[in-house]
Order: sequence, then structure tokens, then C-alpha cells
Amino acid sequence: MNISITTGKSEGPTKLNAFDNALLDAGIGDVNLIKVSSIIPQGTKIVKLPKLTPGSMVNCVLSHVTSDKKGDHITAVIAVAKSDDFGCVVENSGINADPIKIREEAVDMVKYMMDVRSLQINEIIVEETNHTVKNWGSAVAAVVYLE
Repeated sequence: MNISITTGKSEGPTKLNAFDNALLDAGIGDVNLIKVSSIIPQGTKIVKLPKLTPGSMVNCVLSHVTSDKKGDHITAVIAVAKSDDFGCVVENSGINADPIKIREEAVDMVKYMMDVRSLQINEIIVEETNHTVKNWGSAVAAVVYLE
């Protein structure tokens, strides 16, 4: 299986529009996202996000945060841990929290998930996006399942 990790951030006149614009910025705004839990199969490869067919149904693990308070600092993080057997994905987000702390929390959570499954971590990949709100702001980070 192939997956892509993508992030986006944007503004909009409403909560929904800000979220939609962040999805567009991440390259996943023209598809129907199906939120799934956090396991990736053995042998999963991380690839660049291809152009997706508009209207298609796409599985993903999605981290998102939206705020309408001007000046809020919003962060969305996704963390992927891989082993020889399979892997785990964690999403985390925050408002006005230290982005480093949000990132570290995601890493700690994915390490824990792997540990309780007795999986030895070969690699951890973390992606994040940060945004300072002007009107309605939204930030997203996602693992998109491609096959």
C-alpha cells in the first residue's frame, strides 16, 4: 500500500470555508474523505500525493483544528511509525500551544501505540502545519491511503 502525508492551512469567511480551503491547500479538498483509525499495513510506502480524482472516496487519518479568534496560533500534526510488521498513525492538534509540545505529544503517542503492540519502530515520520488566525483559520494534516 502507498500513503501520502500532506498538510494545509488557510483562512475563510466561515468555519466550514476555512476548513475546506485548508483541505484544498493540502491537495485533498476535491475528494470525499473517509476518516479511518490509525493502522497502516506491512510494507507501506510513503509517496508524494498524486492528483486525486474529484469526487472519489479516499480513506485518511485526519488531524484538524479551526479557530475564529484573531491571533490564535493553530497547529495540526500527524505522526507515522513504521515497523517490519505494520505501523501506526497518530493525529494531534492544538490552539495557542507550543507547536514543539504538540509534535512531541504526537511522537510519544505513536511510540506508545507501537510499544503496546510489541512493534519495534524502524522509522517515525512527523508532519505539521502552523497558522496564525486572521478571520476564520484552519490547519489540517493527513495521512491519505492511496491503495
